[in-house]
Amino acid sequence: MKRILIPLVAFFAFPNVLNGSHLYIQKELLVTSESTKESIEFAKYLRDIGVVKYSAYWCPNCLNQSELFGKQAYKQLNVVECAKDGKNSQTQLCIDKEIQGFPSWEINGKIILGVKTLKELSELTGYKK
Repeated sequence: MKRILIPLVAFFAFPNVLNGSHLYIQKELLVTSESTKESIEFAKYLRDIGVVKYSAYWCPNCLNQSELFGKQAYKQLNVVECAKDGKNSQTQLCIDKEIQGFPSWEINGKIILGVKTLKELSELTGYKK
């Protein structure tokens, strides 16, 4: 009887530990570096021509990629969160696009995998300063 009673009392005494809303908080990348004027303009250009970054909040390479832009520029990008528990998750879109890893970039309908420097992205998209 004690074996059942103790866990039952704990369950009712500490319901927030087991059923707390903290378990359902959506997660997102937190970019901390500062953007330059140039990186903000470049991010706007990428957004305007339809470039999409497929990402997952828990992915260290995705964070590294985002830090290259800086937090202000990152907000300008078209970013699709692929992790099911990520903020504004679009997991089905990532499945439909057959995203194999993170970060992935969709440029002119082609999926390109991996961290890219801003110079590499500008070359891939034909960006002229």
